[in-house]
Amino acid sequence: MSALILILVGAASGVTTALFGFGGGFVAVPVLVWADAALGGDAPRVAVATSSVLMVIAAAVATASTSRAVLAELRGSARLLILLALGGAAGAVAARHVPGDVIAVGFVAYLLLTIVSVTVRRGFLQAGDDGARPIRPGAGLPIGAVAAFLGVGGSVLTVPLMRRNGHRMAVATALANPLTLAVALPATAIFLLLSGGRPAGAGTGFVGAVDIRAAVALLVGSLPVIVLLRRRGPRLSDRAHARWYVGLLVAVTAAMAATLFR
Repeated sequence: MSALILILVGAASGVTTALFGFGGGFVAVPVLVWADAALGGDAPRVAVATSSVLMVIAAAVATASTSRAVLAELRGSARLLILLALGGAAGAVAARHVPGDVIAVGFVAYLLLTIVSVTVRRGFLQAGDDGARPIRPGAGLPIGAVAAFLGVGGSVLTVPLMRRNGHRMAVATALANPLTLAVALPATAIFLLLSGGRPAGAGTGFVGAVDIRAAVALLVGSLPVIVLLRRRGPRLSDRAHARWYVGLLVAVTAAMAATLFR
């Protein structure tokens, strides 16, 4: 039954990855904390490590399914991508040395701050009219570090930033996938190589702190949905797209908070 639930959650994650630029970490972390709750305090660490693997695969598939015209907006972003990767590696190393409960609380706290920011500050629910601007390369290091440390995925940081820089939601969410890939690749390598072995009490199916069986179940549900929606997704108005994004932020925050404080 848990495998079926993970597949269904994977399908939902595929929808959010394709339409909103997040899924592998953002949606999966609360579910993985629940799935590996028997590991106690190690469950959040396992969730973050496993979500990094999901982010790599899901973001790669979503990027490959994105039109070249949209991806062309990342031309000249080599410095940004490099700094995102360095930040992702640093965040993954930090996560290895911090108790899982701290990561989980930080996850919820960051999402709450993001919800307040995107609803109170101008520039998200309705994009500006002064044209789209690229993300400054210097932002790559902190974005990558926070994303990898908390397991939230780069999109929860990059989409609001690109939105305030004048991008339409359709473009911001599409570009979030290659930016997330830059963060997740080094973070995944760190988690696989330096995770310190399987958590105490873990059964078979773990590679370091990565729950391979849970990852496979989530990917079985998500990948077909990502490909389908990136090619034939529904048309949403820019404002509706932004509002749905905020709604999903609220839903995931509530799910993670319920898991923490049950």
